[in-house]
Amino acid sequence: MSLPVLPSRSELLRLIAPCGLYCGGCLAFAGGAIRNHARALRDLLGPNFGSYAERMAAMNPALGRYEAFAEVLGFLSQGLCKGCRDGGCLMGHCGVRECALRREMDFCGLCPDFPCEHPGLPESLVERWRKNGEILRDRGPAGFLELVRTRPRYP
Repeated sequence: MSLPVLPSRSELLRLIAPCGLYCGGCLAFAGGAIRNHARALRDLLGPNFGSYAERMAAMNPALGRYEAFAEVLGFLSQGLCKGCRDGGCLMGHCGVRECALRREMDFCGLCPDFPCEHPGLPESLVERWRKNGEILRDRGPAGFLELVRTRPRYP
């Protein structure tokens, strides 16, 4: 029996932001699952599917809206964000990255001062930050990644 392969530290840092958000599941993440699946679907449909969808719309009206779907699929297949560690945070006013760099911490949940009073996040993310930090602290980064990979990013 072979042992499970644990992700490398660099892979953990690429996929999990210091605040505990799972970048790998984000629709904007370069190389993330959403981007990869969107590209695969776009490629499987091919560049000429729009004309087939028009003809098949009589059989299924949803295909009559293929053009709008193709626009969304094109957006999802871009995935240009490389994560906040690479300077690509989509929340420009977040202070977590700078704090983590200053304290030389990979993740807030592993900081001896976690949870701090002012994490530097938008209020809407503070509760998720706290929960994710607790999981990171209790399970470690590899255990956290194993858990978040199996649940929807947008529940």
